[in-house]
Amino acid sequence: MTSTHPGTVTATATAEARGFVAATVSFISVFAAGAAAIPLYDTYRSNDGLTNDEFSLVAVVYFVCAVFALLVLGRLSNHHGRRPVAIAALLLAIAGCLTLLLVHSFLPLLIGRALQGLAAGLASSAIGAYAVDTAPRRPKWLAATVTTAAATVGLALGVFLSGVLVEFAPAPRELTFCVFAVILLGCAIALAASPETVPRTAGAWSSLIPRFAVPKSSRGYLPLASGVFVATWAFGGYFTSFGPSIAADNLGSHSPLTAAAVFASYMAPSFVGGFIAGRFTPAAAQRIGMTLVAAAGAGLAFASTAGILGLYISAGVIGGIGMGIATSGSMNTLLPEALPRQRAGLLAVVYAISYTGSAVPSLIAGQASLVISLPAITAGYAILATVVWLCTLVAARNPPPASSPVQ
Repeated sequence: MTSTHPGTVTATATAEARGFVAATVSFISVFAAGAAAIPLYDTYRSNDGLTNDEFSLVAVVYFVCAVFALLVLGRLSNHHGRRPVAIAALLLAIAGCLTLLLVHSFLPLLIGRALQGLAAGLASSAIGAYAVDTAPRRPKWLAATVTTAAATVGLALGVFLSGVLVEFAPAPRELTFCVFAVILLGCAIALAASPETVPRTAGAWSSLIPRFAVPKSSRGYLPLASGVFVATWAFGGYFTSFGPSIAADNLGSHSPLTAAAVFASYMAPSFVGGFIAGRFTPAAAQRIGMTLVAAAGAGLAFASTAGILGLYISAGVIGGIGMGIATSGSMNTLLPEALPRQRAGLLAVVYAISYTGSAVPSLIAGQASLVISLPAITAGYAILATVVWLCTLVAARNPPPASSPVQ
């Protein structure tokens, strides 16, 4: 008869808890660093001559690099282990911050954001899977909330910290990126001291061949979930590309903190939405969340046309809560039956869809911004959200009773 010493169980649980905290903070920090440049966009526009279509192109390159990292490198942590790949993501994010120290023209911004996109994609699969591996069994909604909300929470925290530094600190164009580089380095050290959850195995090279790794049990829920991810993340790309410009041109404020508040209004509340989603079935969460996102889209279109800053931010908050509810509900239709070795591949697919949902509308809207107004572009995003909302009302369904939210 084999027994496990209680002290060993306790030590393992403590080590996993430490790993979960390190993974969660690292996940948030990668995306926080990815938002650090956004409060500087109006400075880059006024001092360095960058344009709205260039900002949208930078956003597209960020998302394309993230998708590349997800599709090509998304399963690498299944073979090399979670920690080494997660640390590599943090080092790429640090390289992006150091490159952004040099921004006085378009090219350094493009390269820095490309490195941050690679870091985000690698983090979404490796660090996201590590967080799921080490997550506590209770509460059940925690792992799904981290995998869906950590990115948006990180973006919100990053843009606010950067906004404060840009507004009040000396040398804002340099200090902001130095602060985030130090935070990321600390995260890498914390991950290096955490336990590994996946042993090294052969097949790393073959894992680099892009492949959609969706477990059979999850495939029936993927089409609707994809629509939810596309519609909600499209607004994330919208705020990334146009938020600072709308704040300055349509809402009457050139303050970096206002630009940060506009951007964070949508990103920050998603964590609250993830918590709320745990109180509903996955299908109900999808319907409720997309109802809020569609309503928020209409509010954003009206507020940007009328120039009402308070209404614009309020609509962003409602949309962010809806995003958290809808995406967590969608994740809880996909993740429950995925085995540990399937999670990195599934998360890679989910985030590839999400980033594509951000990139393609941003690319189209960036070109459209040359000939139509930003409020008209906002209305286009609202129409996309409304179409997905209608599909969700009709097609949302729950997994079988045997499935439960991911643990």
